[in-house]
Amino acid sequence: MEAASGLRSPRCLRKAPGFSSRSCLLAIHGTNSSLSFDPKPRYSTLWLKSDSSISLSKQGRRLFGARRSIGVRASSSSSESSLPIAPLQLESPIGQFLSQILVSHPHLLPAAVDQQLEQLQTDREAEKNKEEPAPSGTDIVLYRRIAEVKANERRTALEEILYALVIQKFVEADVSLVPAISQSTDPSSRVDHWPPQDEKLERLHSPEAYEMIKNHLALILGQRLSDSNSVAPISKLRIGQVYAASVMYGYFLKRVDQRFQLEKSMKTLPWGSDKEEIAIKQAMPDESRPFTESRISNPELPSWSSPGFNKGAVGNGAKSSLLRSYVMSFDSDTLQRYVTIRSKEAFTIIEKHTEALFGRPEIVITPQGTIDSSKDELIKISFGGLRRLILEAITFGSFLWDVEGYVDSRYHFVTN
Repeated sequence: MEAASGLRSPRCLRKAPGFSSRSCLLAIHGTNSSLSFDPKPRYSTLWLKSDSSISLSKQGRRLFGARRSIGVRASSSSSESSLPIAPLQLESPIGQFLSQILVSHPHLLPAAVDQQLEQLQTDREAEKNKEEPAPSGTDIVLYRRIAEVKANERRTALEEILYALVIQKFVEADVSLVPAISQSTDPSSRVDHWPPQDEKLERLHSPEAYEMIKNHLALILGQRLSDSNSVAPISKLRIGQVYAASVMYGYFLKRVDQRFQLEKSMKTLPWGSDKEEIAIKQAMPDESRPFTESRISNPELPSWSSPGFNKGAVGNGAKSSLLRSYVMSFDSDTLQRYVTIRSKEAFTIIEKHTEALFGRPEIVITPQGTIDSSKDELIKISFGGLRRLILEAITFGSFLWDVEGYVDSRYHFVTN
């Protein structure tokens, strides 16, 4: 059995100059126009950082303790235990209220969300209009502390509204999310017992976006892309990092695809006429040849390190696409803007959802500054299961982009 306990980053990747601290950057490198997807957000999270960038105030300190992951549960009249529809438990009063609606009457969720956003807006305006008391020592400190607590409560409620709306989109698409992943008591058993949903997930993306998704899958799985039944023990931490970065990739992909589809409908694409579009399609590498000339890659989505995995180049069957050509036409400022996770709330949801799905890892930094991976759990999973996880993550990011815009149109929180 092949072991796949680690991931490595492609050597060609780097962070581009002028990179925004909250961006997930696509950098164009050198003369070969290589594209890379580089998530280096300001908001620190183990899931979205490469090993070399993990920092601690004290070496040898444990980064995370154990934390359980509980899903939103639906009531059932059968003798079987109720199953979670999402791995993350919503904890705020608004989140719990929306969870109940999501389980019992999901079609009513948008109306309930609008009502809650209206109340949040009212509360925020009232807080702004409230006069701060005259400086008097402890009184003003207490006042500001209360205001800070209320702002944090609104932020948490906003995060959980975003999450509930994302889950509702999965429910509407009749796609069940992967439940929280835990190692089986049988060490020889695999963890991916969830039903296949690949075709449903693929249909949720435009043809142009799906071409880029196939390239993304080929980069991660390489020659194992079509080997869905093989099983390997793989680092749970690494799979979690791949999942989180794939969510961010899906967010970016939906953002650029939305603009691409608009320009396509208005016939304002950079290459202009339909004849030019046909010429570009004909000039693209054939699907039967390996595509190595330029690629979309991700330093947090490196190839698996075991034999038989892709060793850094996009695997056989990957090819260019019109959407990729469209992205390559962006100037650096436009590109940087489009690869930015726009709100802290969206970023936090990615982190919390990933942690709920994979658990909170226990990682220790040694006095030498390296990672002690002795407690890193290995889970047995098929490559078909990995493909399913990555497709779900990309779709989660795509939905997150949609609902972030919807919520911001009713309760402005995105900083442009």
